[in-house]
Amino acid sequence: MRKGTPNIKFLFEPRSVAIIGASQHQNKIGYKIVENIRFSKYPGKIYPVNPKGGEILGLPVYRSLDEIRGHIDMAVLAIPAKIAYQAVKDCARCGVKFLVLITSGFSEVGNTEGERKIVAYAHEHQMRILGPNIFGIYSSMAPLNATFGMKEIMPGSVAIITQSGALGLAMIGKTAVENIGLSAIVSVGNKSDINEADLLGYLASHKNTKVILMYIEGVKDGDKLVDVLKETTPKKPVVVIKSGRSKVGAMAAASHTGSLAGADEIFSDIMTQCGVLRAESIQEAFAWCKFLASAPTPKGENTVIITNGGGLGVLAADACEKYDVQLYNDIENMKKTFSGVVPEFGSLKNPVDITGQATMTDYEQALNISLKNRDIHSIICLGCETAVFAGKEISMMVKKIFSAGKSKKPLVFSFVGGVQTEEAIDHLKTSGIPIFSDVYEAVSCFGTMYVNYHNTKNSPAAEIEEREIDIRAVESIIKKARDEKRQSLLSWEARGIIEAIGIHGPESHLARNLDEAIAYAEKLDYPVVMKVVSRDILHKSDVGGVALDLLNRDEVIDAYGAIMHSCREHVPEAIIEGVEISQQVEPGLETIIGARRDRSFGPIVMFGLGGIYVEVMKDVSFRALPLNREEAGAMIKEIKSYPLLLGVRGEKRKDIDSVIDTIMNLSALIQKCKSISDIEINPLVVYEQGDGAQAVDARILISSAER
Repeated sequence: MRKGTPNIKFLFEPRSVAIIGASQHQNKIGYKIVENIRFSKYPGKIYPVNPKGGEILGLPVYRSLDEIRGHIDMAVLAIPAKIAYQAVKDCARCGVKFLVLITSGFSEVGNTEGERKIVAYAHEHQMRILGPNIFGIYSSMAPLNATFGMKEIMPGSVAIITQSGALGLAMIGKTAVENIGLSAIVSVGNKSDINEADLLGYLASHKNTKVILMYIEGVKDGDKLVDVLKETTPKKPVVVIKSGRSKVGAMAAASHTGSLAGADEIFSDIMTQCGVLRAESIQEAFAWCKFLASAPTPKGENTVIITNGGGLGVLAADACEKYDVQLYNDIENMKKTFSGVVPEFGSLKNPVDITGQATMTDYEQALNISLKNRDIHSIICLGCETAVFAGKEISMMVKKIFSAGKSKKPLVFSFVGGVQTEEAIDHLKTSGIPIFSDVYEAVSCFGTMYVNYHNTKNSPAAEIEEREIDIRAVESIIKKARDEKRQSLLSWEARGIIEAIGIHGPESHLARNLDEAIAYAEKLDYPVVMKVVSRDILHKSDVGGVALDLLNRDEVIDAYGAIMHSCREHVPEAIIEGVEISQQVEPGLETIIGARRDRSFGPIVMFGLGGIYVEVMKDVSFRALPLNREEAGAMIKEIKSYPLLLGVRGEKRKDIDSVIDTIMNLSALIQKCKSISDIEINPLVVYEQGDGAQAVDARILISSAER
């Protein structure tokens, strides 16, 4: 926070609000905002401002801010973009703390300079700006509805931060339909100044806010957002909807790390790192928020499914596996608990099948027993409509059980049937009961609950290890490349850097002609590997620039000629420095580790299955930096190929500690050396536990300018 910056509390709980651009015309935004503030029963001072003066809804209209006697915490600007700058100057003169800039016509239409000018002036005068290009802010804490959306917003415990104005206004309407009460809804628009991280800082500690929902289109100050999210998710759940999953917006770069680092892949993995719940749709996000806002905290992870249909129970069990919901499997306890309720032809295992003949009374008995059993921590109740258990019975049973158990244990319901059942579900939903037509929707709520359960249970994260990097040695190598106007290091230069940070590879030498290639090959002993060295060729294997398993002098001579011919044929203009002769490493598991400077999140690191097929398999995971060893281990476990590191089909466990060490060293390098934009080791060959790993090839790109 900058020196003199006002407390964000005054954005959510202002003592006075000026509406610049207030209008007497009922179809104008300036009128709607005044009307909504009045309707929300805001207890503070309201100052409509318009050069014409007059009166709006019984409030005197001030011709300018100078006429107002008293402090102004917030000013809402609903005026054309061309006069906004002067209004900002007027607000600064009058000591306004927060500017809610409704006005459009800035960076969203290319007027970036005008937006920057306003923000710079505001900052010079200790003001903060929300927007521009927004619908405003609603805060139940004031209470204050300073938006041009719906007048009537139901107060509650869900806070929404939205980048899209139109979608945010639609969300207000949807919360009413879904019976979701809001503690706040804030439109951030262009995020010229105040962004999600600033708002989370307030909402994380606000006692009335139980769940936070964010709609994000793009991330600014991602490193700051990561820090705030890590502090927030152990306190309360954060649900995110992120648009832009397609590859259209993915960044392309000359490294695998860059080409694999699509914006969505990075965002998704970093949200996982922060403990954030990412929803696929608005409907899913609202279902999660509604459930999390009212569900009690589970005392453990043992979940029991109770159903009258075996097939529906199996579907729920599949959903539990998908959403990492742990099913209780103490067979003896299950038999003891449910033997008096389940018929002989039912199932006492989890899912508990009370069979298709079950009545409302049978359900009540099974559910009441589950609520009393201390070893059962959460309950999924399912049902298929039958002749003895239809709409009316479903509605009565669910209401009775939910009322009895809602404060004791998390409960969720899902029923399948005809018109009566669907009518019962719709009716129960309006009563705030978590009930769904689809079993996967029901179980996904439990999945989010248990992510949040683990977030709050986790002990404080381990401290970040401080790794010493010889920056002087690294910068001296990079300086030569800069002097030669190169954007990438040659292979032997890259090897020098990774050796300097403690990552080891096979012995290698740069041969500038055939005689040197033969001499180095003889010195290293066979077999050897030969790779072209050229500033113009980054992906050597793509142009025939690599020869493996060379066993003698003749093969070295042939390979040298073949590499030179192929590279000159594919890249005629390439400047070839020579070839790198390396000791061929023993086979092992090929992995890839990369790090780069992401435009949204700053320094990030990647790990995955490596080798020449990395971009085909795309089995990788990402993390924001800094990270500790525990988080590095978590990103390794995320890839689908992780079992290969544990050892399969008789193979022994691989040296995972060496992989973690390499991730940590590469992370320290990209953080401390601003000259490097991308660094990648592919492959890092990992051997059996205790035998370490070797960096076979390294690629380093340097920043176009110092950052």
